[in-house]
Amino acid sequence: MEFRMNFPIPVPSAATLPMMDPFGFARSAFDYWRDAVERSVLFMDVMRHRGNQYLEHIEKTKPSVLGFETEVLMDGRELPRPVNYELMRVLPPAGIEIDPQRRPFVVVDPRAGHGPGIGGFKPDSEIGVALRAGHPCYFVGFLPYPEPGQTVEDVVEAEVAFLRCVIERHPTTAEKPMVVGNCQAGWQIMMAAALEPDLFGPILIAGSPLSYWAGERGKAPLRYTGGLSGGSWMTALLSDLGNGLFDGAWLVQNFENLNPANTWWTKQYRVFANVDTEAVRYLEFERWWGGHVVLGGQEIQYIVDNLFIGNRLSTAQLMTSDGRRIDLRNVRSPVVVFCSRGDDITPPPQALGWVRDLYEGVDGIIANEQTIVYCVHDSTGHLGIFVSGSVSRKEHTEFTANMDYIDVLPPGLYETSISRADERADAGLIEREYLLEFTPRTVAELDREIGHQPDDEARFATVARISEINLGLYRLFLQPWVRALATPSSAKWMRRMHPNRLGYRLLSDRNPLTLSLPALAEKVRADRHPVGEDNVFRRAETLVSEQIARGLDTWSDLRDKASEQLFMSIYGQPLLQVLVGLRADGQPHRRRPGTELEHRRFIQRRQAELHDRIAAGGSHEAKMRSIIYVLGGAPATDERNFKRMRASRAELEPSLKLADFKNLLREQFFILKHDREAALEAIPTLLKGQSAAQIDTHLNQIEHVLAASGELSAHAADRFKRIKSLFHRARPNATAVALTSPGAAPQSPSAAMNEPASPAPIAKAAEPRQTVTSGLPVSESQGAQASDTGRMPDGDKPAAAPGRRAPRKPRNA
Repeated sequence: MEFRMNFPIPVPSAATLPMMDPFGFARSAFDYWRDAVERSVLFMDVMRHRGNQYLEHIEKTKPSVLGFETEVLMDGRELPRPVNYELMRVLPPAGIEIDPQRRPFVVVDPRAGHGPGIGGFKPDSEIGVALRAGHPCYFVGFLPYPEPGQTVEDVVEAEVAFLRCVIERHPTTAEKPMVVGNCQAGWQIMMAAALEPDLFGPILIAGSPLSYWAGERGKAPLRYTGGLSGGSWMTALLSDLGNGLFDGAWLVQNFENLNPANTWWTKQYRVFANVDTEAVRYLEFERWWGGHVVLGGQEIQYIVDNLFIGNRLSTAQLMTSDGRRIDLRNVRSPVVVFCSRGDDITPPPQALGWVRDLYEGVDGIIANEQTIVYCVHDSTGHLGIFVSGSVSRKEHTEFTANMDYIDVLPPGLYETSISRADERADAGLIEREYLLEFTPRTVAELDREIGHQPDDEARFATVARISEINLGLYRLFLQPWVRALATPSSAKWMRRMHPNRLGYRLLSDRNPLTLSLPALAEKVRADRHPVGEDNVFRRAETLVSEQIARGLDTWSDLRDKASEQLFMSIYGQPLLQVLVGLRADGQPHRRRPGTELEHRRFIQRRQAELHDRIAAGGSHEAKMRSIIYVLGGAPATDERNFKRMRASRAELEPSLKLADFKNLLREQFFILKHDREAALEAIPTLLKGQSAAQIDTHLNQIEHVLAASGELSAHAADRFKRIKSLFHRARPNATAVALTSPGAAPQSPSAAMNEPASPAPIAKAAEPRQTVTSGLPVSESQGAQASDTGRMPDGDKPAAAPGRRAPRKPRNA
């Protein structure tokens, strides 16, 4: 007997699943599966767009990701020594007014494997900040391929020529251009400023390596690359295989290998997980990250041999082809070093170590008339230093706003800190959201950030010797064969087949397998079914992704530790160091210009020269010295004081140009730091020959400037009394005894101020630490909430003498 079922078997639908699955797992699984499939399609379409964008970008004659309109002013290919660089004027966007009388800004982009434009990649960028502040802006970019025979020295000379062009375009502007050098552009700018110091205004170097052997163990894996590869012979090999050209994709690959979790997983997964919102941001960045450029073989070999492995820039060992020494101590412009502890490409020791390489103490910095300011960010990565919008809105905005104040800081070493204005007690007196403060530092204090280790110097010096040996062997035995086999066609195909380039090409419209992808992606977007973060399977996906990234990070840490231990073991062997000739004469492993006897004699000579200038000048110097002394009684200063001093120029020094006024202000601040007592006692000498009426006029002008900041505190008033007594002493037929205020008993100036009658010895280094905010002493009324210690910003003790040359005498002085 046969029994048949005459009704169909019911199949559960999505609508009936909750009834059969009361916990909702099946429905969650179905929703997640559908969302994952849709995200996969959209993700592959984003990768297709990335490939098309890459091909379109590299086929341009002048590829750039600069987010502003520009016009070319100078083409480096037309210079006597042609280079593939250009000087461009940035055209301000609609709604932004530019003041042609303000200081020009010049941003130089890094050429380290990527194309140009990252310095103006976003509206909130270095260029965007300067434009909103009303400064004329210029951009130095480059083309994808170098000119035949182009060298690093040619590039430096081209940047000098560009800067001359900018200065010529602003003949009525008193200040020299501010120059910003990002990453690899930073050391190029510093080389140019060392050769032509008079062309540069303040210099900001962001994430720029200048001391290549420096680095904290366990946190700077990239510095071991040269030693683990046996030196620079690999660079020469890749250049020869490229028929004289070095593919920048190899440099980009080195950067990516530092963080395999981000390179191989996190960056892509972030797009996959948020494909509906993340695609635009990802494609914008990939347009720059994948825009690989090419360097000349001579250029990259010079960079690797002399900088990355030889470390000759920070020790004044580089010479130009015409015999000029590139010595960073020749830079006369204030240098602002911006770096980050979260940067594993240019960690703070590599950005700041050049100061320690060149100087034994702050006395040397002062003797060379250098003002060095550094700011260490806590967390941002390498690109975030000059790309992150939050960094631009905070740090770069403050650097731009305070460049005039930095320009008049007396020579020395300063650390900056940025605080929110609304968190301060004097918030009502601060115009912007943040306040930039400067704290004087010593080289010993800076060394805590650098973490110098002498044993590492011996190892890196050994690497430099091994590199020279291996490069010589390569050039003798292999180079002739490699060059004979390399052709332009083979070099082109080698670049095309590089893994970093090939990945873009395979996922583009030129791959036939992607032909159906656009239509499929469009259909998914029209009927999208995303799931929320509360989906259990979506949460499981996130956890798995985090585990994958954590595993890659662990592997990366183990790899870096093993590489570091291998490097330390190989190059720390005494026998190997002896075989390369390092221990033969017992001399230091590299030159330290700041410790040489010649430099110490130079410092002593400059101190004596400055002392001779204490009594040089006239009423200009006397008035400015007096104001600085009175306002210098508070322990902190900020930009409001500089604005007040600058506004007083029209009354105090109407005949001086702004640049000359700054020189006068800087020089008198510096003289007071060197020997305050002698500087004050010289005021009657500076006023010699002035009539009583003229002296009274000078005092009235000083009193008017001081009154502009409100009532003086008791301590500042005491200081002003001393200034009055010094001015009265200079009156014709005045008695030799200094006058005091009515009703006060006569006393010596040092007793009146409760200060030592003679300055402390210059050799003293340990002094009370104080903060200088944006350049000049704060007014007593604005600084009333701080304790009035009565010290100058240098601790009220004399510092070492300034510069290599005597300060220029202002016009009409």
